[in-house]
Amino acid sequence: MSAPVTVAVPADATTGLPSVHPVDPDRDAALVQRWLGHPASSWWAMTDHDVDAVRTYLRDVQEDPAQTGWLLRRHGEPIAYAETYDPGVVLLTDVWDAEPGDVGMHLLVAPPPADGRVHGLTSAVVRAVVEHCRDALGARRVVVEPDVRNLAVQRKNAEVGFRALREVDVDGKRALLSVLDTERIGVPDDDGPAAHLRPEHLEPAQRHLVAKAIAEFTHERLVAPRADGDAWALDAGDSTYRFRARVHPLEHWVVDEASLTRSRRGSCGPVPLDAQELVLGLQHELGIPDDLLGTYLEEIASTLASAAAKHRRGGPSAAQLAHGRSDGDVVAGFQDAEAAMTEGHPAFVAANGRIGFGLDEYRAYAPESGGRFRYRWLAARREHTDLALAADRTEQQHWAAELDGAAVDRFRDTLERRGLDPDAYTWFPVHPWQWQHRIAVTFAPDLGRQDLVDLGDGPDDHQPQQSIRTALNRASPGRSYVKTALAVQNMGFLRGMSPAYMRTTPAVNDWVAGLVAADPVLADAGFGILREHAAVGYTGDAWHRIGSGPAQRGAPQRKMLAALWRESPVPRLTPGERPVTMAALLHRDARGRSVAAALVQRSGLDAATWVGRYLDAYLRPVVHCLTEHQLLFMPHGENLVLVLRDGVVSRVFMKDIGEEVVVVGDVAVPDGIERIVHPVDDDEAALGVFTDVFDGVLRHLAAILDEDGVLPGAVFWRLVGSCVDAASVGRARPLDLRVPDFEHSCLNRLQLRNTLQMVDLSAQTESLIRAGRMPNPVAR
Repeated sequence: MSAPVTVAVPADATTGLPSVHPVDPDRDAALVQRWLGHPASSWWAMTDHDVDAVRTYLRDVQEDPAQTGWLLRRHGEPIAYAETYDPGVVLLTDVWDAEPGDVGMHLLVAPPPADGRVHGLTSAVVRAVVEHCRDALGARRVVVEPDVRNLAVQRKNAEVGFRALREVDVDGKRALLSVLDTERIGVPDDDGPAAHLRPEHLEPAQRHLVAKAIAEFTHERLVAPRADGDAWALDAGDSTYRFRARVHPLEHWVVDEASLTRSRRGSCGPVPLDAQELVLGLQHELGIPDDLLGTYLEEIASTLASAAAKHRRGGPSAAQLAHGRSDGDVVAGFQDAEAAMTEGHPAFVAANGRIGFGLDEYRAYAPESGGRFRYRWLAARREHTDLALAADRTEQQHWAAELDGAAVDRFRDTLERRGLDPDAYTWFPVHPWQWQHRIAVTFAPDLGRQDLVDLGDGPDDHQPQQSIRTALNRASPGRSYVKTALAVQNMGFLRGMSPAYMRTTPAVNDWVAGLVAADPVLADAGFGILREHAAVGYTGDAWHRIGSGPAQRGAPQRKMLAALWRESPVPRLTPGERPVTMAALLHRDARGRSVAAALVQRSGLDAATWVGRYLDAYLRPVVHCLTEHQLLFMPHGENLVLVLRDGVVSRVFMKDIGEEVVVVGDVAVPDGIERIVHPVDDDEAALGVFTDVFDGVLRHLAAILDEDGVLPGAVFWRLVGSCVDAASVGRARPLDLRVPDFEHSCLNRLQLRNTLQMVDLSAQTESLIRAGRMPNPVAR
């Protein structure tokens, strides 16, 4: 925003809009102070300011080149105070990706006079201010951030044409970030909850998903584009897709989305891009069974809807995510990044299925919506429930750490009022979607027997994470993450949780955490584990009484009532550190800028040094755990929390241990956790790094840094090779990770083969699908 234009805009004789004048701090302070002191003005949080304080405030605003205060008059009488500001400099610097022509706005309307409210006055004031922003300040867009609880002003904003984008943390409040395109002043935003499904949002989502599908299906050797002049072409049914692309190591294709076109036999000119049509045209090549094709198409549709919503909502810039919060709020910054992610699983094409969520539920529970919710709590009869705890905590200590005493008293009182013994029950968090759609229906008999008792909502607000079943406690961030069963179909699985797994989860985490803590190499790298230190599962339902054969064990109803608590990284941070999900490194913002490149720039280091530090913190511990302890994690972007200091990765936390860690050698483990031991040969053990790290994470990051001109791919992979050497030489199991090639294990092929359950979690190795061998980019 350029320097403010201090002009008065007279009232329009036709519209009757108020006139707008620069505020005079000396003249107007007493008037504005009276308005601010009225209860109706509580949203400004200045009710306690006296006249001198308001005068100082107004003077500070007027003296700031990025802000201006305005007084609005009607028939010569003052009726409102407004502020305009540059959102790239003031207030929204952490959450709004400002462009030239953006103007921020605040509005204070005078309290209604004693003789009654003037009908339509507030609407006229809002209209006058936004027209002033357009005509006097040259605004292309006006952005506002009312408190989410201030429904009255949100209605007035919608009347004049503001579009609600997303909830954000700003200025100590939870705000509804909203924007108005000034060419649409007076056109109400009446599209409702499906506004993201308009063509202007769905078309870029289609383009991105078609490009990604072509790239990943080609990477997995399901399709083979042919050279077409200086571009490429891919035939799919009666359509042909043409595009430009660059091919990086590990057969990683980066498709130029802007160049992508589709033609169809018998049609004149290009036809619209459509991801479902691409899948249908390639069904034979992709090998999707006829009886499961519909499910995959539904996951594609849901992924498109999610991408369209992200496009409409916008998000912080890559630089903002790399910089973190200007107010130092590391938790808010952590969650800004969590909500901004567009590629939590960058390899999967149908990555955001969430079949079962409706529009309202998407807004409430999808991580990219950035919303908050409260868990529903049940009391579960102890004789049908297993509460497993880490060795270092008792049940009393667990509840004291995770629930306020008032909440426990309320739970106990609810049971006592029903004539039940509270000591015969334990507490059980369930996702609100799960409660409404599954538990209250599928487990109605259990509720009727009072084996399960509804206790109402819990006391704390939580924010959903990229791992959609998990949420961070926003009321008390030092408390544990909560992960619960959530029976929506998403990315090849119904997202349940097994009570049988929950029984041993804390013990598995205790053993892994102890091993990590005792290892000096891991200590030197700062490598840490976020322990799942408590878990609960309910087995009193009918499905747990019908036998234990494979069919019975696979019943989805047996995985609908379980939860775990995982340590939060927040209490383990030191001053100057902040956390971010590793998935953020692969994120590009709405204008295509990468977080990885922004972090390199922020650090002040050369790119090779920055990447070396990252590999030392991430890859070195993963390889060391495999070659020294024969311990293999699932180290993809969602399962790592990076700890940043001045933009540099200083250490990492690994999470999701209980369900996904595996011991790949003949290693003695404590009694009761033998399920994690699955000895495999050296090639199979090394494949865990090749598939989950090289192919699942590093090929994407290497290409991003190369495409952005930050670091050539050849240099990146040389750094990887050096890190692998340092991490694996002289270890107990000297696996050679610098072999010429390795088996190409493919993720999309798993989902395409069985869209309902792509992997048998009890036999993951046997479930893998290979597509020949892949040249190793770190081969000697």
